[in-house]
Amino acid sequence: MSLFDRIFGRAAGDVPARIDGGGAPLSFGASGRPLAQSVSPDGGFVISTSQELEAALRGEAGLSGEVVTPETAMRVGAVFGCVRLIAGKVATLPIDVKRRVDDRTRIDASDHAVAQLLRRKPNGWQRPAQFKRMMQAHVLLRGNAFALKVISRGEVRALIPIHPERVTVRQRDDLTLEYDVVRKNGSPITVSQDEMFHLYGLTLNGYSGVTPLTYARETIGQARARDRQVAATFRHGARPSGAVSMPDDKKLSDPAYDRLQRSLDDFRAGGEKDGGVLLLEEGLKWETISMSPTDMQWIEGQKLSRSEICMFFGVPPSMIGDNSGSDSNWGTGLEQKSNGFSAYTMDDHLVMWEEEIGAMIADPKIYARFNRAAMVRTDIKTRYAAHAVALQWGWASPNEVRALEDQNPREDGDIYYPPPNTAGDASGKSEKDDNDPVA
Repeated sequence: MSLFDRIFGRAAGDVPARIDGGGAPLSFGASGRPLAQSVSPDGGFVISTSQELEAALRGEAGLSGEVVTPETAMRVGAVFGCVRLIAGKVATLPIDVKRRVDDRTRIDASDHAVAQLLRRKPNGWQRPAQFKRMMQAHVLLRGNAFALKVISRGEVRALIPIHPERVTVRQRDDLTLEYDVVRKNGSPITVSQDEMFHLYGLTLNGYSGVTPLTYARETIGQARARDRQVAATFRHGARPSGAVSMPDDKKLSDPAYDRLQRSLDDFRAGGEKDGGVLLLEEGLKWETISMSPTDMQWIEGQKLSRSEICMFFGVPPSMIGDNSGSDSNWGTGLEQKSNGFSAYTMDDHLVMWEEEIGAMIADPKIYARFNRAAMVRTDIKTRYAAHAVALQWGWASPNEVRALEDQNPREDGDIYYPPPNTAGDASGKSEKDDNDPVA
């Protein structure tokens, strides 16, 4: 039973409800739709479904009158673009699992169970990219992402994702965490901290995350309200066409009024009759009304909303297709914007994943790390220039570079070239030309 039904105690009949503290009530029928949709001058707003009522009672309705939930927020282009960009980048970056041999040596540990889980099959129906994209989207839209660990022989063999709305996090007196989970059949279970894979970013209590939607609710609500207004305006011809007047000593008959109303509706409804000739009768006069430039500032308001939403998610507006600004804080070039996005936005999310993955590996010498170099793999010039520097200064071998490019090793490719002007023998002594006067 929904919160709507639990509050009002019935699912049929007319139920008066209004979320504004006053004014005329809204009547809800058995379908959950309001029988009369209206907005009063005192600032009330329409609740059209029981789900929207539940969201409003949880405080998810802003001053704009729009109920902002993860589902409704994704209908705003800027929100969808930010979530798609961040979640897609997490999904496509490869994760390397390595083992620390000593303070200086690392070896590949791709045969570890966690590496196989993250690279091949996190569960029985999802691929790694699908799993990571969905979990990251949950973090961005709901603040938390949960997956139940399937443990066998001391190793995590699968991660079963659970919708955040079915999980409640609770901290016990001994400071450990417990998770109350509602199964799909409605039965509750309690899961310990060691059995739950829990991702969250910004937190105010230390164990449960908050989402940008919590603090961007007014901005997103204003964007949705503005979109509704623009859609309604364009539906009626994108302009107030004009007004019809008649002499004071005359009165329009009912048949003439009905014909005029139908003609006006056709005239402004778009299609073949839009912009055509309007035939008036009984002394009526048509007066054109033009819209002032101030009334047409919707596009500027939309730009402002996009910029503010991008600020909440930490995404440059140009990276979601908004090229109205210069993004001067991170530079004007694509490379500077990509570097700023990687350093100030993506690294925060990647470290969140790396720490939670490391927490489910029993061996402290094994760790997981995203290959951040893959962020520039689409820029072949920058990638090859970085390889050349690594080879020139001797901190990468040709075979290591070839491995990064997914190529087979070559014979004698494990050599490390000495840096320029420091060539020497095995003892480290520099070799100098006998004709060199300094020698």
